Amino acid sequence: MIKTADKKYFNREKSWLQFNARVLQEAADAKVPLIDRLRFIGIFSNNLDEFFKVRYATVKRIAEVGKGAKSLLGGIKAKDLMEDITEKVIELQAESLKILGEIQKALEKENIFMINENHVSEGQSAYIRDYFIQQVSPALVTIVLNDLTQFPELKDSAAYLAVKMTLKPQNEAKGLGKLFKSKPKEKRYALVEIPRSIDRFVVLPKEGNKQYIMILDDLIRYCLDSIFNVFDYETISAHMIKITRDAELDLDNDFKKSFIQKIAASVEDRRQGDPVRFVYDSKIDKDTFQFLLEKMKIQNNDSLIPGGRYHNRRDYMGFPSLGRDELQYKQYPPLPIKGLSLEGSLFNKIAQKDYMQFAPYHSFAYLVKFLREAALDPRVRTIKITIYRLAKVSHVASSLINAVKNGKEVTVQLELRARFDEAANIKYAEQMQLEGVKLTFGVPGLKVHSKTCIVEREEAGGIKRYGFISTGNFNESTAKLYTDYTLFTANPDILKEVDKVFTFFETNYKIARYKHLIVSPHYTRKAFVRLIDTEIANAKEGKTAFIKLKINSLSDFKMIDKLYEASNAGVKIELIVRGICCLIPGIPGMSENIEAISVVDKYLEHPRLFIFGNGGDTKIYISSADWMTRNIDKRVEVSCPIYDEDIKQELIDTFDICWSDNVKARVFSAKNDNAYRKTDGPAIRSQIAIYNYYLEKLSE
Repeated sequence: MIKTADKKYFNREKSWLQFNARVLQEAADAKVPLIDRLRFIGIFSNNLDEFFKVRYATVKRIAEVGKGAKSLLGGIKAKDLMEDITEKVIELQAESLKILGEIQKALEKENIFMINENHVSEGQSAYIRDYFIQQVSPALVTIVLNDLTQFPELKDSAAYLAVKMTLKPQNEAKGLGKLFKSKPKEKRYALVEIPRSIDRFVVLPKEGNKQYIMILDDLIRYCLDSIFNVFDYETISAHMIKITRDAELDLDNDFKKSFIQKIAASVEDRRQGDPVRFVYDSKIDKDTFQFLLEKMKIQNNDSLIPGGRYHNRRDYMGFPSLGRDELQYKQYPPLPIKGLSLEGSLFNKIAQKDYMQFAPYHSFAYLVKFLREAALDPRVRTIKITIYRLAKVSHVASSLINAVKNGKEVTVQLELRARFDEAANIKYAEQMQLEGVKLTFGVPGLKVHSKTCIVEREEAGGIKRYGFISTGNFNESTAKLYTDYTLFTANPDILKEVDKVFTFFETNYKIARYKHLIVSPHYTRKAFVRLIDTEIANAKEGKTAFIKLKINSLSDFKMIDKLYEASNAGVKIELIVRGICCLIPGIPGMSENIEAISVVDKYLEHPRLFIFGNGGDTKIYISSADWMTRNIDKRVEVSCPIYDEDIKQELIDTFDICWSDNVKARVFSAKNDNAYRKTDGPAIRSQIAIYNYYLEKLSE
């Protein structure tokens, strides 16, 4: 529990771990459908992998250079923080294993059985052996370690079976054990990499009404004799290990290389990044464990995490549905946007008024339709778009290439440094370059995280602009899982300023001025401070003053201090923060007028929405930027004002629905304990309520 007397902020890393604990709460919740509970286990594990690659690795770097960095880390030394993180992660890992065991027992009541190599029936054995020979064996990479002069470089986050064989003594092997004294039993160690190209869950043939599933790891364990039949071993055992490496990109200064080449080389170098976490089966033999630590040269200050039998539990995100719809969340088909048909021209409609798409409640097809229409319309001259992450099979990318083939001038600002999507973005960059798309790669020292598109179309009165501005990536896959706002507009004032942002990418020595957009890194901090100051002034004058923010993360200490100042002035502040929240709400004399919640549910809450009372003339912005120092000062971000009164009311309504959640909302407090919010009245699960809100709007 935090001591509020001498603490102004929650530590960022600890706050993130509390967010991941909320994800684990979903896996533990018996009201969540069973298969979705398994998938939350997968999300929890995937999140933890990324945390160690990025945040823990950063703290480790700070500790290694001998800096305490207490001011950056929320009042705690880097070395102490590393120890706290390891302790918390061990606790969460143990909890996740307990929850996984409970889920598996519940699945058995539904006649779904997870079996390991020790529970294979005679009928299943033939299927498993054949599956191994046909599917698994050709994909296996197996390395015998004893005689290697150099230990192999283990892949980041790949799962390995660490195998120990105790060989039969040579004399015994010849049948002469009684005549000669046996030599010491030789031990051989090997690694078997679990192939990522094969589904982790192998669905075995049904037996009656019972469904059996085997994890690929166990199927390999069952077939160890086929892999190691060249050794005359007495005993053999296999335990899972996994290493996580520092994911920081280190770019060289070779001016002869293109930016794409530098990023590609740095992504390749990431494979040799320093280890920051070593996770192992806690039941691994001590001699095997020590052998691996010595060979991998893992230091004492690296995070050693004892785990269970299986690692890479992120694969549970892809647990098979088995045709059991009743064991999964109900699927809600995406809705049309009222008044905006996918059948006719979107440009003709958008020319008359603004429209808001709120995915996944609305269909993402509107954004793709917009780009496809631009690609085909003979009057469209240019398309400019920022891209951060694309789907594996991207209709957005194909639409842009289609536009080039139709003679349009297409400019794509592609962020090659989108973490963990660098390789995919390099692939798209090369593909689009070949097709004639003009690529830009942002501004030196700044990631481009803004989500914007602008189309120039020749019309009777001259060139008219159309475009969209979003809070999320233009990614068809994540649009089914992430909630995000996208504004479609032909507002000339807004789109003129969007065009200025694109100009900045190419001539970044010129800093434009904006009357409508709020753009990082030059104006975001000052602009939002001014908006907060207005609320402070109104509160001091006795006027109604409020701030409502919905964001992913709140960790910038200066912005937190400004919210504390507003609270002390009497401004009522409501915060919906999905992930990191370093602000401590509800503390007398500091934050008693601030309430904060986090909603974790079926969809990942991703939009950034800022609402300011402004003395009755409410100001509303949607944004790509969280209130983190990197988003405010070190990235290109765009916050867009909402001028359409109907859309303003829609955004206020959806915020208020989310704020009223008393099913999936957790309260931020000084206790920092992820307590569920409890309110009087009927149960409100905001994601279902928002879907119904849009469903009702269609019938109005």
